[in-house]
Amino acid sequence: MTKFLISFPASAMDVADEDMAAVGEAARAVIREAKAAGIYVFAGGINSEVAPLMVAADGNCTNDTYRQTKELDGGFCVLELPSRAVAVEWAAKLAAACRCQQELREFYYDPES
Repeated sequence: MTKFLISFPASAMDVADEDMAAVGEAARAVIREAKAAGIYVFAGGINSEVAPLMVAADGNCTNDTYRQTKELDGGFCVLELPSRAVAVEWAAKLAAACRCQQELREFYYDPES
């Protein structure tokens, strides 16, 4: 089985405030379905109220981020699935629930992880 990251940036969601509760419940319903299917690994969202922190090898910290991840936000989940085709099916379920397209990425297999 392969782990897949399904995610979206916060800016992709164009949902009226009054619809956000329904979107949240629809997304949680997909996650509950994934848990029941035994494929759920982890899910959540990036807390945009907490600034990123760069940590160097010596432990030195700066309030910064990599330039290319400056706008890393939104929601994500990691599912363990038998194929990319099945991952596309789950990404489509999340796209419908969240009312926005989802990005699908495959984790590189590392036998020690």
